[in-house]
Amino acid sequence: MSQATLGDDEELFGEAANEMREDVESSLADAWDALPDSDDVWEADADNVLGVLNALNSALDAGDAEDHLRDAKKWFTMGQRADAFDDADDLEAEIADLEETITDISEAGEQVGDLTATIPALRGALEDAGPDAADEDEAEEAEAADDGDEGEDEDDEE
Repeated sequence: MSQATLGDDEELFGEAANEMREDVESSLADAWDALPDSDDVWEADADNVLGVLNALNSALDAGDAEDHLRDAKKWFTMGQRADAFDDADDLEAEIADLEETITDISEAGEQVGDLTATIPALRGALEDAGPDAADEDEAEEAEAADDGDEGEDEDDEE
């Protein structure tokens, strides 16, 4: 192999390494952009708690960020194994930060999902609980019995 060929190979490898780094950086930028906006997570426009929870649950969607992160990790791993990066500590740190953020969003979404399922049941339990609820149940039963008696009295009068 000639000296010129070896020089060309080094140049090509350098170009490929730069392109690989650019691919990783681009995928990371796309992933950050795909995350929910902080205002969407913080602000809610709803009439009740369940509406707020549903809006929050919708906002807590990492969207395509996970796919972009996967692409970044794929190209990063390939570049590392090929020893293509002179200094990859910044990329590795950003990948870890992005992974942690996506995990936090996912865990928060699960917690909100649990609350969304729990709150209506809790509301029903609170409505049915206590002495006032028992009095209301008795009053409703008495009223239903009276309605039934009135129908019988009308039948007797005929």
